[in-house]
This record gives sequence, structure tokens and C-alpha cells, in this order.
Amino acid sequence: MGTTQLETVPEPKYWHLKTVLSQALDSEFAVGEILPNERDLAARFGVARATLRQALEQLELEGRLQRRRGVGTTVAPPRMGVAVGSAQGTWPGAVGDAWQPADCGPAVPSADVARMLETLPEEQVHMVRRTRVSHGQPVAAELLYVPTSSVPELTGIDAPSGAARARAVLRELAGLGLEGQDRAVELGSARADDAKALDRLPGAPVLVVTTRFFAEGRTAAVSVATYRADTCRLTFGDSGGVEIHHGPERHAS
Repeated sequence: MGTTQLETVPEPKYWHLKTVLSQALDSEFAVGEILPNERDLAARFGVARATLRQALEQLELEGRLQRRRGVGTTVAPPRMGVAVGSAQGTWPGAVGDAWQPADCGPAVPSADVARMLETLPEEQVHMVRRTRVSHGQPVAAELLYVPTSSVPELTGIDAPSGAARARAVLRELAGLGLEGQDRAVELGSARADDAKALDRLPGAPVLVVTTRFFAEGRTAAVSVATYRADTCRLTFGDSGGVEIHHGPERHAS
């Protein structure tokens, strides 16, 4: 493998390097292949390691690379499309829902979530943890916040905790008449809990989808779902839900 020197260009050097690296990924590396170490890559392209790291971080953000614990930096597979449906849909836990409930317990939501739920400061709500797996790979983790007023018939007799409690909350929630929902999408960084659930490194880029579910003229629940930005791309349509499908596309949305 020869040495490639970058010519002087008007754009930032790391951005030009990102383009050159992207071409190398297409022509020289296979999906899952481990990249050479930073020292060797920096020498090959005649750049400082700081410049190289900027380019690698950008390629990770665009879903071309993955940083894996104990492995290193590998070439990522094509992103999986995530179709985010229209404002009308179904309750979490409805038939066909791909999310798997993992746990449930009382929690005080963040100030932003509390405002959406219109709960009092420090008021506890039910927090359901759910995960989503596609082709054996964790692709998303969700925190679903449900105020007690939305599930007044819920008791702890049959399902005091864990996944059984989560299913009980979802079952009671489904008894409400869903009037609609809205979503907001933003780019974020994986927190420690999200990183562990998604097999990512803390600080890795993620897509955060916040959904408000409306019933009886108010917000009945709020979902904060964290998707792996390196493997998922969001598409928008009228499918009425969130569906993961596999495709050859690589570019970010």
C-alpha cells in the first residue's frame, strides 16, 4: 500500500481526508474489516494524527465506520432504514411492535420530559425500558415515561417489577384511546446506559427520537428512543409506525 500525500485544498484538510478515506473504504476494504492503526494511516496520508481522528470521527458519524470495544475501527455495513411513520399510529406494545420490554420502575423524569407530561417537579412516573434488535444486533434503546394518571388501574400485585411490570404498564396504556402523536428527531451522543445497551462506546453518535402520545386531550406518555447513528438512517412516510428494514443505502438522511 503506497503513500498518498494530500495536496493543498481550500476546504479543511480533515474534510478532504475524509473523502479520500471514503474512496479507500470502497476500493480496498470489506465490511467488518479492521482498519490499520492511526499511526500507519496518518503516515500513509501524510497528515497529523489529530487531522486523521477528525476524519475518522466524521466517517463514523456518517455510518461508514464503527468503533468496537476490544476490536478497533471497522468498516460498517450499509445502514438500515428506519421509517418514521405519520402522526397517527399505535400505542407502544401493540400487536406487531418490534420493541422488547426489559424493565420497569418508578423514576423522576428530566425537566424536559416532565414539562411534556405536565407532571409536578420530582413527581415519579413509570419508566419502561425497551430494546430493539434487528438481525441479532441491538439497534435502539427506549425509555418510555408513563404518568400514573395514564394507568390508574395498574397494581403491583401480579407484576411488581421487571419485564412483567413493563408489559402490564403497556397493556394498561393500550386501553386508552390514542388521539395522535408527534415526533422530534435530533443527533446526540450516547450516554453510558445507552452505550452499554447498544454495544457502543460512550459519546458515540446516536439519533434520538422523542415521541409524545396523546389521549383524552393530554400527553399520556413520552418515549425517548435512542438509535445507533452508525447503522440506522431515518426516513419519513405514512407507514404509521417505526419499522426497520435493510437496504443498500449508505448515505445519511
